[in-house]
Amino acid sequence: MPKDNLRSYLQLHFIVFIWGFTAVLGALISLDALPLVWYRMGLAAVFIFLYIWYKKIPYKVSTKTLIGFLLAGLVIALHWLTFFKAIKVSNVSVTLACLSTGAFFTSFLEPLIRGKKIVWYEVFFGLIVIFGLGIIFKVEGNYIEGILLALSSAFLSALFSVINSKFAKEYNPSIISFYEILGGVLFLSVYLLLSGSFDASFFRISFSDWMYLAILSSFCTAYAFIASVKVMQFLSPYTVMLTINLEPIYGIILAVLVFEEKEKMSPGFYVGALIILSTVILNGVVKHFKK
Repeated sequence: MPKDNLRSYLQLHFIVFIWGFTAVLGALISLDALPLVWYRMGLAAVFIFLYIWYKKIPYKVSTKTLIGFLLAGLVIALHWLTFFKAIKVSNVSVTLACLSTGAFFTSFLEPLIRGKKIVWYEVFFGLIVIFGLGIIFKVEGNYIEGILLALSSAFLSALFSVINSKFAKEYNPSIISFYEILGGVLFLSVYLLLSGSFDASFFRISFSDWMYLAILSSFCTAYAFIASVKVMQFLSPYTVMLTINLEPIYGIILAVLVFEEKEKMSPGFYVGALIILSTVILNGVVKHFKK
């Protein structure tokens, strides 16, 4: 088991690096957030289905389990929707810095959903995170909408992590991923149909966008999604969420390299982001020694 844990932890870091690149792809794709997420999840569902068919993995689950998967898919769809919308209205750096608050949402959601006690030092660290966010709000006031969307995305990511940790211990990662992503596509499709958004312009996509969507849906979604569910079999939800908080570091570095001046922020932003990330890491260290 220790070897499995180490292997899963290293694989999780690689997945998080991929997710950092996902933010850059989201900024490169010219589509708005909703069609972007719909295409991402739709193409990813196809790739995962082909993988299941090739591996001959049994796909039947109970009706109750299926409903659970589909609802979890709605959560991840909303997470990605708010995530990419935040990037569109602000930038990659702001979005990823705020997304790192996910570990603290997990600290509160896990006790509420799984019946664990709230830990006092997590509340204290949460207050420090709020202080760091306050600095970002103050110095990057023109990105308020993006900050709020990114915080909503962090909350949804934490909720999904807690929900999925239970599924991951009982079902095949590929089956979980397929039904959850399919659920997200179905919910988004219903909304798009009711709002009359499935028009000719919705399906008019440039070649470069198709290329980026192919990378986003296959490598950054189908592979990363299945792999992330699989590592949950060996790692706790908090460990997963804590490691995911390295995504801003990878993503911001990649964004600065790709977009240069657009992603360069004020010194105050980096102070606030550093406070948030340092607190998250410190929280993980405290948890390690408490165990």
